[in-house]
Amino acid sequence: MRTRAAALCAAAVLSGSVAALPAQAAPAAHLTWRSCATDDYPTLQCASLKVPLDHAHPSGRQITLALSRVPHTAPASQGPLLVNPGGPGGSGLNLAGFVASALPRSVAAQYDVIGFDPRGVGRSRPALDCAPGHFRTVRPDTVPATAAVERTNLERARSFAADCGRRHADVLPYMDTVSTVRDLDSIRAALGAPRISYFGYSYGTYLGAVYAKLYPARVRRLVLDSVVDPTGVWYRDNLGQDYAFNERHRALMAWIARNDSVYHLGRDPERVEAEWYAMRAALARKPAGGTVGASELEDTFIPGGYYDGYWPYLAQAFAAYARDRNTAPLMAAYRKFGAVDGSGDNGYSVYTAVQCRDTSWPGSWNQWRADTWAVYGKAPFMAWNNAWYNAPCAFWPTVRRSPVNIANAGLPPVLLFQATEDAATPYPGGVMAHRLLAGSSLVVEEGGGNHGVTLSGNACLDAYLSAYLRDGSVPRGSGTGVADAVCPKSPDPTPPTAKAASPSSRGSALHGLLGFRR
Repeated sequence: MRTRAAALCAAAVLSGSVAALPAQAAPAAHLTWRSCATDDYPTLQCASLKVPLDHAHPSGRQITLALSRVPHTAPASQGPLLVNPGGPGGSGLNLAGFVASALPRSVAAQYDVIGFDPRGVGRSRPALDCAPGHFRTVRPDTVPATAAVERTNLERARSFAADCGRRHADVLPYMDTVSTVRDLDSIRAALGAPRISYFGYSYGTYLGAVYAKLYPARVRRLVLDSVVDPTGVWYRDNLGQDYAFNERHRALMAWIARNDSVYHLGRDPERVEAEWYAMRAALARKPAGGTVGASELEDTFIPGGYYDGYWPYLAQAFAAYARDRNTAPLMAAYRKFGAVDGSGDNGYSVYTAVQCRDTSWPGSWNQWRADTWAVYGKAPFMAWNNAWYNAPCAFWPTVRRSPVNIANAGLPPVLLFQATEDAATPYPGGVMAHRLLAGSSLVVEEGGGNHGVTLSGNACLDAYLSAYLRDGSVPRGSGTGVADAVCPKSPDPTPPTAKAASPSSRGSALHGLLGFRR
């Protein structure tokens, strides 16, 4: 999650309650699977599925979802395991291949691992692209130090919302979490499964929890990794992210200080942090290569709050600029982590379409301004960047839904994973979901700061995940603490870059699929 018009359809969520399911459902479709193998995922198959644009009118206009599958190979199957990487706006097609290859072979063999591009995303059709090139460089400074800068950023946000309304007026009223949940159940029906298992990261945890709320009897197993606070969607959750990302950025500065023998920026984290903000100020005056200004620098370093495997790359780029004004590594880091291509335009379009429609947002820009300046005074790293990222929601052209109350006492055991220093979905959100999902179990990575922690190299966490998917077993705490099980954090990365964040490492592969800003 980043962490963040027509009337509501008949299946709307009102005042935190869930309306009755549609009286009539479309007949289950037949899926035709074909090979879409890649070098990394040689057994991956793909199919497409037609679903109603408006699930309240199942025989009306249809849209197409792109699906993927790694079939089970064991003699007996435990059915489908649907996987989602978060967003909203993340493509899940390759995630199916990753999950099937990262789980122990004996566990993966028991499932048909199913990936999908949610409505509006990637290979699903129609795919949203509200304003191609919205993130072209060099953007205005995110920090509105003058009224003119604030007006420019406001106009960008207002224009994006208006462009989305013009381009996708027919689709936007049906871009929301509940509609995606209805799609999930259409996938279940097309698979011929009475129940599904589900494994979601980040925003995918909210998607899974809402599915469980609407269809509790159709849930077999439910894994939620890096859990959205369901009581804060989405404005309050984004404010919480600002503080948490500031702390992760400071953790990066402290890591650079501890590795002064490599980066030579000083052994005092405060001094290193001051040097980073000096770099930001210099780039605001003169963007590196005419490409990386202050806003682009933030975009480049925000991914370090998601995954510390990126820290060596970022530290190298920072040090090269700070010591020698060498901009080449910084520009390379921007291209790797911060630049937005066509798929990023699509992801951001879906992100805004879903989050802006999911719930109400402050209608007065004065509140956004006051809240963001208040956060900025304590946590400056991402406060204004995050505010402008979500600002189109102040001007969104569709009717807003009400959030879903995910509280649920009718589920089989649910397994939650949460790192205590996660920035994108801060730890209190995992605790809140644990309380609302009666009978759930919470596994905590103590001191961990990455976002998306299972199948990323932590053997302790992965053992709990594998046991649950194998036979449904979950840890049960003693009652003396919130967590049902605690795992030690994964080790910090080690310079140099080439070894610290190798593209072949499982953690890097996972976080490449999860992406940023979720």
